[in-house]
Amino acid sequence: MIFPEIVKLAVSLIVILAGAELFTNSVEWLGRKLNLGDGAVGSVFAAVGTALPETLIPLIAILSGGHGSAQHAVGIGAILGAPFMLATLALFVTGLAAIIKRRNNAQLSIIPDVMKRDMRFFMLVYAIAILSSFLPAWPLKVITAVFLVCAYAAYVYKTIKNSKGRPDEEAESVSSLYLWRKNPSPPLAIVLVQIAAGLGVIMTGAFIFVGSVQAVAAYWGVPVLILSLIITPIATELPEKFNSILWVRRGKDTLALGNITGAMVFQSSIIPAIGILLTEWKLEPIALLSAILALGAILFQYAWLTGRHGLKPSHLLMSVMFYLVFIGVLIINSNTAFSIL
Repeated sequence: MIFPEIVKLAVSLIVILAGAELFTNSVEWLGRKLNLGDGAVGSVFAAVGTALPETLIPLIAILSGGHGSAQHAVGIGAILGAPFMLATLALFVTGLAAIIKRRNNAQLSIIPDVMKRDMRFFMLVYAIAILSSFLPAWPLKVITAVFLVCAYAAYVYKTIKNSKGRPDEEAESVSSLYLWRKNPSPPLAIVLVQIAAGLGVIMTGAFIFVGSVQAVAAYWGVPVLILSLIITPIATELPEKFNSILWVRRGKDTLALGNITGAMVFQSSIIPAIGILLTEWKLEPIALLSAILALGAILFQYAWLTGRHGLKPSHLLMSVMFYLVFIGVLIINSNTAFSIL
């Protein structure tokens, strides 16, 4: 029966939302404890933490299959699907939340340099990761994977260094830590405990959601490649979406967008590096299209941010156009897409 799976979907959404609330509250306190600004908190700590569910999905798929197996194809699809969803739907949902909350299209209160840095890094390393699929020799792919890991390490170092000792105005309005409401200054250990608890709840809800989505997709006969590129990433990107919505509703736009762009940086470097090392890293046309559209969506936002020195919610809403293009291509070429399976 499909009804129990639909109920599990609804319950998992509630679980993820509860975990996101715990996590956003505690990660803000972590930034305050470490004397970091919102750029580092959103782009590094929040981004990597909420990227764990979608990181585990392709790893499990790749490690469970043999060389060149169908599981490897699913893993590659999940690796490329995550940045695509963040660059399109996640930004769209964040822009929509901002308009609904504020009832206007006023410019978002972000730190332009932080956003432009994340976007530039994403476009550079993700393009390199995609182009590496055309390299003829395995050693060249290994060199590329090592470069991606080193590049992310340099990004984290620079982000934290630039943010150290520069707490932003948004950080001044942190709510009391949920596990330490009686004291306005919780110990770092308690903050870390709540972060772990929030991540645990998020991951539990995400895995329930992914399992239910897969069951529903199988019931409706959705092909596994489409599942790995679209449906699973939508489910696993829920933590970023929920966190960003919560932060936008509180007026903390740098944290909201940094959570998304920082996750994109992580998923355009570390995760593709793993895919390059553990698979043949040969991209099907449909997977390649999703990567190109993700790059295009961020280039679009970067152009607005650079030219106008800021972003409005309506600019984020336009990201959905790239998602709709992808869906349109799938529909038009449905027979070709399905024959890949």
